[in-house]
Amino acid sequence: MDLKIQLTKQDLRKTKPARDEYLTQPKIPLVLVLDNVTSSHNIGAFIRLADAFAIEKVIVCGELTISDKKLNKASRNEAKWVCVEYSDSTTSSLQTLLDEGYTLYSIELCHESVDYSDVTYPSPCVLVLGNERKGVSEAALKLSHQHIHIPMFGMGNSLNVSTAGAIVLADCANQIRKLPQA
Repeated sequence: MDLKIQLTKQDLRKTKPARDEYLTQPKIPLVLVLDNVTSSHNIGAFIRLADAFAIEKVIVCGELTISDKKLNKASRNEAKWVCVEYSDSTTSSLQTLLDEGYTLYSIELCHESVDYSDVTYPSPCVLVLGNERKGVSEAALKLSHQHIHIPMFGMGNSLNVSTAGAIVLADCANQIRKLPQA
């Protein structure tokens, strides 16, 4: 007996809104801020995650030399469904979000960081993810309400930034989705 019954695109579309409706539907009040993330593959992965969880937007910060071809391949062209903004300054983007009432969480292992799964995420909320080698910048950490990390139980000390983002984003988005709507 074959247990794998693959769903067709038509089967999957039955539970989704029409494409023109989707763009105007309210999104989860959650923003991803990419603090000098430089890999087109990672940025594309975040765009796919933003679409998957129907979050408000992704802000890509820093001086970027992004390959559109690589970005489109990694995001599977889902950027057309996601609000993506580009900013030269992480701190000015974060300050704007603070002024608008967002709570900021930086995903960075540091002395003050707490386990991401112990956090109750409010709405609206921002997750800040840092550069692949350097992590979240000091300036962004200073603006954050809290630093959070993913516990590592194996021999490694870190995860790829898009993998870490997926883990925390799923928890955060699902918590916010369950909050009573204002």
